[in-house]
Amino acid sequence: VQLQASGGGVVPTGGSLRLSCAASGRSLGSSGMAWFRQSPGKEREFVAAIRWSTASTDYVDSVKGRFTISRDRAKTTVYLQMESLKPEDTAVYYCALDPIYNVDWISRTRPPTYDYWGQGTQVTVSS
Repeated sequence: VQLQASGGGVVPTGGSLRLSCAASGRSLGSSGMAWFRQSPGKEREFVAAIRWSTASTDYVDSVKGRFTISRDRAKTTVYLQMESLKPEDTAVYYCALDPIYNVDWISRTRPPTYDYWGQGTQVTVSS
């Protein structure tokens, strides 16, 4: 399995970015996919998750109403649309794949749940 993340960059406060994560190498039908982020000196933090089969979604409270996770079946790609960005959103963003979607909410927010990871893409929000 390969996950290729892209779309990071530098934006001003209030700006927008769309991250992409292209998956290859396996069927995604039973999978869950997620975005995490990590800032220097901090633990990797859950941002959002999506169930591939139903497109049901989860978000951390700090991004609700600003970020939207979605998927494109044909392109086997997951997106993270980020609006109204804040300096505290600055981090390296990682996409991740769990081959069997975990029905437990807490587990879906934990990095060890995910078997495959993309390489990370830097998002910097200037104040």
